[in-house]
Amino acid sequence: MLRKIGVALAGALLSVAVVAEPSVEMQTTMGRIVIELDSEKAPRTVRNFLQYVNEGFYNGTVFHRVIPGFMIQGGGFTVDLEQKPAPRKVENEAKNGLRNDRGTIAMARTSDPHSASSQFFINHRDNGSLNHPSPDGWGYTVFGRVTQGIEVVDKIAGVPTGNRAMHQNVPLEPVTIQSVRIISEKGKP
Repeated sequence: MLRKIGVALAGALLSVAVVAEPSVEMQTTMGRIVIELDSEKAPRTVRNFLQYVNEGFYNGTVFHRVIPGFMIQGGGFTVDLEQKPAPRKVENEAKNGLRNDRGTIAMARTSDPHSASSQFFINHRDNGSLNHPSPDGWGYTVFGRVTQGIEVVDKIAGVPTGNRAMHQNVPLEPVTIQSVRIISEKGKP
């Protein structure tokens, strides 16, 4: 009897661990990327990102800055490279211990460490210079990691790019984020 209870308890704990963090599915014109978010170490950033997801903000935006061997950046511009208004900013959480390693997702920002709003980037390689403390004393907040679709990240990183208007490293053919949706929530299967 105790053994059955132990097995049931272990199974319950395992299922809780599996769904401990929210995950999102990002469908792009180049394929599907699944990202597990870390709401334990970056709670404000994840909450901000998920609010944009729930509003449908990312649907129809593009990866507007692609630098192979560095990162792919998106979440703020339309196909016509018009910047979408993103009114909410989030406090920098780069001191959370998460590192800008290959396959992690982090918030893009200006030189103001607390200026991150909707734009994010996925690291194409380990980018230690972006970790806390970066040269500006802050770093870039990592808030999750790609769990499926790293090959899609690699494909996006390999597209031909050029200059367009005032922007550099813009894909010559748009790479569109068709949709982003939550596929599991913390504490829910």
